[in-house]
Amino acid sequence: MSTPSASSLLEAARDAYAAAYVPYSEYPVGAAFLTEAGTVYTGTNIENANFSNSLHAEEVALSNAWMAADREFVALAVASAAGDGVTPCGMCRQTLIELCPASMPVYCGTGDGYEEHRLETLIPAAISEETLEDAA
Repeated sequence: MSTPSASSLLEAARDAYAAAYVPYSEYPVGAAFLTEAGTVYTGTNIENANFSNSLHAEEVALSNAWMAADREFVALAVASAAGDGVTPCGMCRQTLIELCPASMPVYCGTGDGYEEHRLETLIPAAISEETLEDAA
């Protein structure tokens, strides 16, 4: 099995944002997860007039993998049509840190290139079971 490179994973994320539904922000985003099985799951943002009900690309891609019972995540790529190095938002970061390895690379598309982050550096003080127990 050949493992997709960061560039090919980003290309999958870029392909995904072509399906975005973004009539309000006009900011299409695509995401692509690579799993241990070598499968790539993609997602795109789907907006709603009530922005809190909008779906984020990372959520959609994660849901696609989760529903296929393919839950060993290896890498994530995120890209916007603007090519501005978009990173997952805070809400998505919290979900990701609970379901993915903290050391997982996150590739963020910048034009034709990318910036590489680790999930744990994107959300260094995540809410966890331990922090919730400490607060109680």
